[in-house]
Amino acid sequence: MTRDATSKTLTMDQIDDNIQKVIHQLQNMKGSIAETAPIGIISMDNWEWPQGVALFSLYLYYKETGKQEILDYLCGWFDRQLDGGELPPKNVNTMCPMLTLSCLHEETGNERYLKLCREWAWHVVHEMPRTGEGALQHIVSGETNEGQVWDDTLYMTVLFMTRMGVVLEEESYIQESIRQFLVHLKYLTDPVTGLFFHGWSFVENHHFAGALWARGNSWYTAGLVDYLEMAPIPAGVEHYLISSLERQAAKLREVQAEDGMWHTLLNDPNSYKETSATAAFAYGILKAVRKGYLDESFAACGWRAVEAVVNQIGGDGIVQGVSYGTGMGRTLQYYKDIPRCPMPYGQSMTLLMLVETLKHKE
Repeated sequence: MTRDATSKTLTMDQIDDNIQKVIHQLQNMKGSIAETAPIGIISMDNWEWPQGVALFSLYLYYKETGKQEILDYLCGWFDRQLDGGELPPKNVNTMCPMLTLSCLHEETGNERYLKLCREWAWHVVHEMPRTGEGALQHIVSGETNEGQVWDDTLYMTVLFMTRMGVVLEEESYIQESIRQFLVHLKYLTDPVTGLFFHGWSFVENHHFAGALWARGNSWYTAGLVDYLEMAPIPAGVEHYLISSLERQAAKLREVQAEDGMWHTLLNDPNSYKETSATAAFAYGILKAVRKGYLDESFAACGWRAVEAVVNQIGGDGIVQGVSYGTGMGRTLQYYKDIPRCPMPYGQSMTLLMLVETLKHKE
């Protein structure tokens, strides 16, 4: 599918209409199933990684449009959290909202925001538990996950560390972000496919179930294109990271379903198709094409994914087909059994994707 073909089937008005509906549901999202996470990961009233992903997507939409009501929502969200008492313990996942807070400091000059960002970034670099080779241990709410490296960590924590390196002019933070990307790729890349395993254990020396999990992979696809905009990194490192993206994207193009979706286990067509990963892949691939990181030929699978995700947006703006939060599975069946329900990251990845499509229609 060419860009022109997509333009005929998805107009600017349709994109904007979907954006407004998706945002409305995102901002008002409440729990819809009995949760198993220690901190609720559905309601936007809570502070965890899904809320962090959602906030960052709203911030990027604000930067694209300049809409004051979005900035007001973001500042109001953080002010309520900071005024409400003690924040949750610092870990890889609760770090995610801090990325947006670092951006809001630059927008508003609010010193309270900067003080908190400085404190949490220091914790990442100097106090957060490490595995072998200095990788950030994927410690989360309720689980220490000793010796475990997960592909989620790059998006949830390393992007924030990177931004704070730029904001504070702390070169050591930038260098640490480079190390984290490289060591995660070293232990999580499947040399056969170029896709990424969900995790690696330095304690047990294995990749758990060996799952090539879609959303975990999509954190790299979507996160890298933003990381490269944030970080002044050496050209050799940039080339290496982009080459990993190229190999991943080539395999993604190969395993993409006919309807444009990707399965929750990328190499298993018997696993269900999952919307949040599909949206994140679409965002990352299309942005990578626009930025020149990927060849124009990759755009076709990105546009197919856009069409597929749009078909998952209900008339009320709820994005369907999104899997609930997924821990580290020790069997492949575990991933197939994760329930699907509306989630903040389903809304937010769809929002990022839709805003990216606008840039291709300019």
